[in-house]
Amino acid sequence: MTSSSARFIRWDAPGVDSKSTAEEENLIKQVEEQINESQRRVFECHRRAFSGTHVKTQGVVKGTITVPSPDASTPPSEYAQGFFSKSGTYQVHLRYSTETTDLIDDRVPQPRGIGLKIFGVEGAKLGDVDAKTQDFEFNSAPAIELGTARVCRDILALRLEHGHDAKELDGELKKRDDYEVQDSRNHIPNIHLVSQVQYSQSAFRHGEYVAKHRLVPSSAAQEAAKREVKPEHKGNTILRDWLQEYYKSNEATYDFQVQLLENIQEQAVEDNRNGWDEDKYPFVTVAKLNIPPQESFAIHRVRFHEQELIINPWYGLEAHKPLGSLNRLRKGVYAASRRLRGGLNGSEPKHVSDINQIPDN
Repeated sequence: MTSSSARFIRWDAPGVDSKSTAEEENLIKQVEEQINESQRRVFECHRRAFSGTHVKTQGVVKGTITVPSPDASTPPSEYAQGFFSKSGTYQVHLRYSTETTDLIDDRVPQPRGIGLKIFGVEGAKLGDVDAKTQDFEFNSAPAIELGTARVCRDILALRLEHGHDAKELDGELKKRDDYEVQDSRNHIPNIHLVSQVQYSQSAFRHGEYVAKHRLVPSSAAQEAAKREVKPEHKGNTILRDWLQEYYKSNEATYDFQVQLLENIQEQAVEDNRNGWDEDKYPFVTVAKLNIPPQESFAIHRVRFHEQELIINPWYGLEAHKPLGSLNRLRKGVYAASRRLRGGLNGSEPKHVSDINQIPDN
């Protein structure tokens, strides 16, 4: 595969990643307080604190990610950047989740997510802790309706005030000019978790360039599982149940893909409410994930993830620095969420440097 690097925009080019302003910092503080309030409400119901979003764990599994050796079939160097510039096979920890701030019924259509931690990753890191890991986060929605710090603050305020009544909340959202974007999360196909394409939604530095990420299911078994499309006729833990049944005897494989920034006018970095055109700016596979058969809801592993594990791209490689308003917000919000979670649970979340620190049972 060949390409022309001239068409790709550098991560440090003017207009790509704005610096945070005093106004944005104030918005971030407000969102931190909103997320903490959501956490407190969940704690009052369940007497256990969770992270601020992606509260419900559907499964936690272990596997590997392989970056291929360069040959005629591998992506050009513009795609093989950062972690993806060095071939090898690495161990991974992967969590499937529901994105909402509470433990909702699986039969309710909402975005689902994947949190991915890769072990044995060398290189200059962003944070003050180098656990030799790289984290990536994904969502089943191609774009995120909470596209900027301001939009996030405004929408979370509505959810906190009106979220107890779906019709009331919908009425408030209809007053906004981005209602269609805000409502889109309620219409995401509620299919088997192993069959869902997962997106980073926001942009990240990709070595010299800028990229969004995507995980694409690639096995025949995952394609077949897509036919399980009516969870509303099952129990309220059907997504978790399907996942357990699948991993009893099947492996899952994913193509890890990147989509590079070529046109800042058409591919927004600061506002993530719209995805980048996949036909005009295609995704390219840079690595392969493999998850072997296993118990996907091993209780000690699940509890370890929920109470003790940190997944945060802001502790990853400088070569994969999170970019844009929403990612700057996440830096503050994740820290605030972690502090409250640890305080309420009496167990401080930690950086894990070895996959064997994560239980198998």
